[in-house]
Amino acid sequence: MKKLKISLFLFTLFIFININAQNTFVHKQSSEYEWPTDSKVLNKLDKWQDLKFGVILHWGLYSVPGIVESWALCSEDWITRYGHNNYQEFKNWYWGFSNTFNPTKFDPTQWANIMKKAGMKYVVFTTKHHEGFCMFDSKYTDFSIAKGPFKDNPKADVAKYVFDAFRKDGFMIGAYFSKPDWHSQYYWWNKYDTPNRNINYTIENHPWRWEKFKEYTYNQIDELMSRYGSIDILWLDGGWVAPENKGQDIDLPKIATMARSKQPGLLIVDRTIPGKYENYQTPEQAIPATQLSHPWEICMSLSHAWGWVEKKNLKSAQKVISTLIEVVAKGGNLLLGVGPTPEGQIEPSVTARLQEIGDWMKINGKAIYGTRITPDYQSGKIWFTADKDKKTLYALYAPADGEKAPSVIEWDKNIPVKGTVIRLLTTGKPVAYSIKNGKVIIRLPRNISKIQSPAFAFRIH
Repeated sequence: MKKLKISLFLFTLFIFININAQNTFVHKQSSEYEWPTDSKVLNKLDKWQDLKFGVILHWGLYSVPGIVESWALCSEDWITRYGHNNYQEFKNWYWGFSNTFNPTKFDPTQWANIMKKAGMKYVVFTTKHHEGFCMFDSKYTDFSIAKGPFKDNPKADVAKYVFDAFRKDGFMIGAYFSKPDWHSQYYWWNKYDTPNRNINYTIENHPWRWEKFKEYTYNQIDELMSRYGSIDILWLDGGWVAPENKGQDIDLPKIATMARSKQPGLLIVDRTIPGKYENYQTPEQAIPATQLSHPWEICMSLSHAWGWVEKKNLKSAQKVISTLIEVVAKGGNLLLGVGPTPEGQIEPSVTARLQEIGDWMKINGKAIYGTRITPDYQSGKIWFTADKDKKTLYALYAPADGEKAPSVIEWDKNIPVKGTVIRLLTTGKPVAYSIKNGKVIIRLPRNISKIQSPAFAFRIH
């Protein structure tokens, strides 16, 4: 019993550390937005806004030990070292996983199939996180999945097979790429310590070295834009790599021109850097307080970590669905984070949770996909969306996590005119309703409590 208590304490502490760690490095929402002027980009952006629900897949060296992405490499005092007291020893241990990462069960078709059944419509795959380990076959580094133990596998160029599998299932394709690269001698130079996430030398004193890093970054993005088929989104992470921060200017205009010459209409998401290369905003783990009229997406992990960890604290299907409802009513998309195992599989527990979400989306997706915001978008736990033609309104009930289905649902916004039909998407049948004291009142069918998710959508037309 004593051992059990200690184990439970350590697990709770691990969860607490990781949740608080994530709160430390989450990207905040930009305060400004600039609409694109390129018609092809605008057209792609409109199609992206129709999709509403996507998946971001974090998979890299951090997946092997099952720790919170590559952040443990960063020498900031909120970091945990997972049992290591010596920083250089930890770095060697961590980067050493490049010699053992051999995901022999890697099956991107399984991934795409699971995400499609979950109701997701686009994918963002982590081609390189801050650790610098490439999940694609880059000719500019040997620090790559295609150069280690997995190199002789037919699917060694992992990104190619991920993108192909999801593209075959009709997904919009996004390539996550980290602007900082902590493994590169052009960013973290071994000559100096690495005190934080930033470049560890002064650019003014070593301009040649920074130019080499810019060249390296350009060349790797060029590879992704040139060799991996149609790419819809270039999702750039690491917002501290910016001209105003220690002069970390990677010449994004040059990169963007090259990328769009090869991928016309490409959406570029330079996270937290307002301007022409942040085509949509990406608040992380927290929903904006109010509705936004410009394109945005919340990225939120299904568990307490973005990548795979052995002991997960998965969000309930109800929590994800209610989040999706609120996000869409406020004008955004939801990008849900899932981490494949070190072997290259999506775990059964994750698959089951995603299937629950997909079952709800199959029935209620009309109120989510292809919708746009409506001025009166909330009434208590009811959220409103509208078809793009504005002729059909949807009311979605999003309960608190764990809350059971109510017998009566009511709202005081968007009161229908006489003759309007309100249809419950769960049953496909019209529901009787009354309007009293400025409120729409609907008594739900008696057997509704048997439905697994108590989130409901109504079509008002």
